[in-house]
Amino acid sequence: MIAPLLVVGLLVAAFVGFNIGGSSTGVAFGPAVGSDTVSKTAAAGLMTAFALLGGYTVGKNVIRTMGGEIVPASKFTLAASVAVLFFVGLALLVSNLFGVPASTSMTAVGAIAGLGVATDSIVWPVMGRIVSWWLVAPIAAFWVCAVIGRYLYPYLDAKVPLDSAGGVIERRYAGPVPYPARAPGAAMKDVVGVVLVVAIACYMAFSAGASNVANAVAPLVGSEAIRPNTGVLLAGGAIGVGAFTIARRTLDTVGNDLTDLPLLAALIVETVAASLITFLSFIGIPASLAVSATMSIVGLGWGRATRTTTLSEAAGAAMAGEEPTATARVDALAADGQGGSGGDGTETQAVPRIGEEDPDDLAATELFDPATTGRVIVLWIMTPSISAAASFLLFEYAPFF
Repeated sequence: MIAPLLVVGLLVAAFVGFNIGGSSTGVAFGPAVGSDTVSKTAAAGLMTAFALLGGYTVGKNVIRTMGGEIVPASKFTLAASVAVLFFVGLALLVSNLFGVPASTSMTAVGAIAGLGVATDSIVWPVMGRIVSWWLVAPIAAFWVCAVIGRYLYPYLDAKVPLDSAGGVIERRYAGPVPYPARAPGAAMKDVVGVVLVVAIACYMAFSAGASNVANAVAPLVGSEAIRPNTGVLLAGGAIGVGAFTIARRTLDTVGNDLTDLPLLAALIVETVAASLITFLSFIGIPASLAVSATMSIVGLGWGRATRTTTLSEAAGAAMAGEEPTATARVDALAADGQGGSGGDGTETQAVPRIGEEDPDDLAATELFDPATTGRVIVLWIMTPSISAAASFLLFEYAPFF
């Protein structure tokens, strides 16, 4: 007979995975759905499959870290595991109320750290390594995308036709089984673009599964209430349920929002963020996909805007104490998307050199509202901090736990 507390733990884990599926599916497949490349149902199916694959392969490393390296596995009693998962679910609720995608990884680590401090069992070197990567990853995401935005993005925009993927692929049937095929009159370069959009979305789903499966089940695995493979299946299944249900609204929101950002820019952001998180998951570091993706967007827009100024001009302005001319603005990216190539692959639009672009062509709406950005950053810091403090108080003063 299954203990009632274990049933509660499984339900809470499923709730966490369900919410992860709802939010991560929009992040991963928003560009693909918004450009009419895949349907919402297909996006949910692909999200489920690749999240399971990411969790089963790379995600076990993160489960190992969170389930027995931050604090010894012996500290994860069943009651303690349920409490940790409760804090993760509470963070999801708070983030939804404020409209900010909180990092479930950071919140889960905060709750586990609170348990470790209360029981005097936290392994500080492991915790220090995790926090160090939390600082390094967003900075790396910003600068990688800033370099791409400054030196590569305009040339990619001129050569890669990714403004719209609609009407390139159509559904055909082999008996009752549907399969995708190239639409009549669609150019092969457009088909390649569609394949690229879907492949990057699947890569993002893989990364989301690798980093987030542990958030739902690591405490239960650490307590040995369930086995790692069972945990991956539970979390992956819950992510899938979320992908097929509440993610449909998220796909509408993210897909429509990201169409304001050129599809090429969105795919660059996804690739950089997913690569960082996949690497961190491989080495067992729980990290935030949302934080890395946000910093990638800011870095790409900032790098694109700096093309109006050469390095020598910027250095001269700094020496003279003048205000910098480059600011991160959405039109630094949204003004693009006019590129593409002819049928023979030649450029149809010349790319101005750095320092020759007109600032008026890039300046209009801010890339990010400072007040909103500040609120997001504050909540990213607050949610794991509150989780850690609440967890400490619970495990320190509640005898039952």
